[in-house]
Amino acid sequence: MVIEPNSQSSFDKTHPMSLSTKFSYGIGEFAGEVTASVLVFFLLFFLTNVAGLSAGLAGTVLLIARAWDAINDPLIGWLSDRTQSRWGRRYPWMVIAAIPLAISFALIWWVPPLSGQALFLYYCGLAFIFHIAFTSVVLPYTTLGAELTEYYNERTSLISYKAGFSVTGSMLGLLIMQGTISVVDDPARQYFIAGSICGAIAALSTYICVFGTYKRFKLLQKKRTEVSRPPTLPIQQQIRIALSNRPFLFVVGIYLCSWLGLQVTASMLPYFVVNWMGLEENHFTQMAITVQGTGLLVMAGWNYLGQRWGKRKVYCTAIPLTLIAQAGLFLLQPGQVVAMYGLAVLAGAGLAVAYLIPWSMLPDVVDLDELETGQRREGIFYGFVVQLQKIAVAIALFMVGRILDAAGLVSANGEDIAADVAQPDSALLAIRWLIGPIPSLVLIGGIIFAWMYPITREFHEEILLKLSERKREQTQ
Repeated sequence: MVIEPNSQSSFDKTHPMSLSTKFSYGIGEFAGEVTASVLVFFLLFFLTNVAGLSAGLAGTVLLIARAWDAINDPLIGWLSDRTQSRWGRRYPWMVIAAIPLAISFALIWWVPPLSGQALFLYYCGLAFIFHIAFTSVVLPYTTLGAELTEYYNERTSLISYKAGFSVTGSMLGLLIMQGTISVVDDPARQYFIAGSICGAIAALSTYICVFGTYKRFKLLQKKRTEVSRPPTLPIQQQIRIALSNRPFLFVVGIYLCSWLGLQVTASMLPYFVVNWMGLEENHFTQMAITVQGTGLLVMAGWNYLGQRWGKRKVYCTAIPLTLIAQAGLFLLQPGQVVAMYGLAVLAGAGLAVAYLIPWSMLPDVVDLDELETGQRREGIFYGFVVQLQKIAVAIALFMVGRILDAAGLVSANGEDIAADVAQPDSALLAIRWLIGPIPSLVLIGGIIFAWMYPITREFHEEILLKLSERKREQTQ
């Protein structure tokens, strides 16, 4: 049975999601993006150049944080699926963990009166606490996308707010850190003040999200099928069932390819701008802002097209824009600065869908899983995807470092300016391949996965119809 593409349940017609609910949900993205962007760009430098840890110990802190992340994402997802309270399954985690998130993030940027092994243990302990609080806020928050609306198009609209605030939050975190560093003279105080501001924003945005979306959540839960009970299967069995969900595997492929391609390109930008183009380092920040700012500006347009064309077609239309930009960057020559910024705009226009489409597909997968198993397990599915985002960052940085090292990249010492260090032709060629063709191959994989993704608008309407029929049968 096929439902007309523009059909919608009577609930969605009489209870459309308000703009304030979408805005409140989107602002919750600040909790993850403001903190994560600062960590990615500044933490290693802070640990070695401000806190005084050796590079080896600083790298071990980051490794421990990544290893703990790999464990706590699916674990907290599983526990939140089993949580029962009058506030639902997700909100208690967010409300309780928001303050520890803010405090632990601020303390990461504090230099205690310790040294050596004691200082190393301090930062390991903070990393452990922070990542528990971070996952306890970000993972339940992410799953709310599946619990605030059941309608195919409305989910795309909701996730567009999340994606827009994701880009904005990333830019905000960088601007806060850089602004504080430029105003405060003492390096230790610079980072602690900036970390405290970012931590406070993370906690405040969490509470705005909770109180701004709770009314909508309660309204939808009143009509949700009674079969959506907390799962009782062991976590190992739930993981096996999740991995047997074919559409979920396609979403995983889309997400992993999107973020690997994005992270490789992002990690190569400073090398490309400074070493290949021969420009000042401030051009790197301006290029990053150009890409992210363009993505933010076009997000509404992709959301509009996604509601009319479908998620799969929008992804397969947008990503080729980034492929063209990457080809252009590979061919770009020093001195072609205007063309470089034009290609940054084109890349941002395409990469915007990497923030939008995979997250809007995932709630549809959760609905299919509920139809097939009789259980709603957003936490397990979202835990896998959040975990993959972190793994993608680690893989991208590892790959880039190994390739550049093999190509003979010359590192700048403490007194050198990176642009003044002469790089061998082999290193410059590796930089160009890593900014263009290699991430392009990964993104092409994402297009293939998206084209094979089976849940169309019509298919999803059938899922909702069958879930509704099941509810009526149980209430008779």
